Amino acid sequence: MLKLVIFDCDGVMFDSKETNRSYYNRLLAGLDCPPMDEEEVQYVHIHNVMDSVDHIFRKHSVDMDRVHQYRLELDYTPFLHNMIIAPDLIEFLTTITPQYHRAISTNRTNTMDMVLDIFKLRHHFEMVVTATTAPHPKPAPDGLEMILKHFGLEVDEAIYIGDSTVDQEHCASMGMELIGFRNRELKADFHVDCFMDILRLPAFTS
Repeated sequence: MLKLVIFDCDGVMFDSKETNRSYYNRLLAGLDCPPMDEEEVQYVHIHNVMDSVDHIFRKHSVDMDRVHQYRLELDYTPFLHNMIIAPDLIEFLTTITPQYHRAISTNRTNTMDMVLDIFKLRHHFEMVVTATTAPHPKPAPDGLEMILKHFGLEVDEAIYIGDSTVDQEHCASMGMELIGFRNRELKADFHVDCFMDILRLPAFTS
């Protein structure tokens, strides 16, 4: 029986691709590098910040210590205003509470706290695991393992909502069911285009 719903953040709870594009292009510009190409935009959208920074600077002759120092100094807050919350996210969260536990497993790092506070979402989630708090970021299973242990649940009592191949691998590493969110190309157990459609899935109606 389903008892826990786990969410990805970027691409699921939020349309944040343009936020990521703006942030990483600002990072590149600050170090006199050209903006990302579309492959790099897609990469940073689904990977953690450390891997993303390494990826977008791989072709540039810039000292990486300087890159990471500038990254730490760059205020992320202004970029949050480009994030677009899924229109039915709050309705969905309200509907499934308190019947199901709610958690987040994301490759965001310290910016996740800002997102939760600015959009007033913190009270909707009982546990949040990021690339900083998990021993290894997605697609490693660590985040899911931590969440299941916290709630004292088995893998078949949880379901994950994700939109990327990283999420696909994240679930496959645990054998957890995946709801593919607005991405029909994922190898997922279910596919939906909005949150309220999730309520019609067998796991939620049986």
